[in-house]
Amino acid sequence: MTPNVPNRPTQRLRDLVEAPWFNHAIIVVILLNAITLGLETSPGMMARHGELLHRLDRIALAIFVVELLLRFAAYRLRFFRDPWRLFDLVVVGVSLLPASGAFSVIRALRVLRVLRLVSVVPSMRKVVNALLGALPGMGSIAALLLIVLYVAAVMATKLFGPISPGYFGDLGKTAFTLFQVMTMEGWADIARELMVQAPWAWLFFVVYILVSTFTVLNLFIAVVVNAMQDQVANDIKETDTRLAEEAHGERALMLAELRAMRGELGELRRSVAARPA
Repeated sequence: MTPNVPNRPTQRLRDLVEAPWFNHAIIVVILLNAITLGLETSPGMMARHGELLHRLDRIALAIFVVELLLRFAAYRLRFFRDPWRLFDLVVVGVSLLPASGAFSVIRALRVLRVLRLVSVVPSMRKVVNALLGALPGMGSIAALLLIVLYVAAVMATKLFGPISPGYFGDLGKTAFTLFQVMTMEGWADIARELMVQAPWAWLFFVVYILVSTFTVLNLFIAVVVNAMQDQVANDIKETDTRLAEEAHGERALMLAELRAMRGELGELRRSVAARPA
């Protein structure tokens, strides 16, 4: 037996953890655990059913630990080569830390187990992979947005600082105000307040919103959409490659069977020809 071929127990474990019903069961446990964690935030529910909720949480944690142990037994050291399995290991490992004393904040981090849905559901994994692939482009756009925000903040502080020191009194206040304006939250009220003493103030806000919100922020969407398209294209390419390899393997198997049949027919002919008349 070669080292690359798993033995039967390992292959059975691998078939188990890769079975659709197994992943579906883990998804159900994650969702139920998310519900129990949400119910623990209610004082009334904790007063009536606190012990039951804690018990269900411990059962869910035990299931997650057994699941990770099964996956480790199935993949051995290859378990650590998959970043999604490492993510699951960290999330579950945080829940195993003591939640008392200096580690009392760990109890709040138990809700991170809900994020395991991302690693279990393939469609969610594709979205996250696409977002990670878009990070370089998003970084450039974020830098451009910071430059626009800084330039606008310096201008607005000098223009509107004496008029409205609560919003534009210094660079920090102005940057926060312009960030609020960029989200389109209450910008009209701020502009009208300034227009009482500076009627032309609307021009600054219109230009700033056009540049920051309608142009730069939409570039984020464009980068993410482009990354999603690349992810879909890569998935299609990988599927085509896998299907081509499977078809090639089937053709090779058929050719081998035909050669074997020819060899058997040749042997049969020779044995018939060798018989005495």
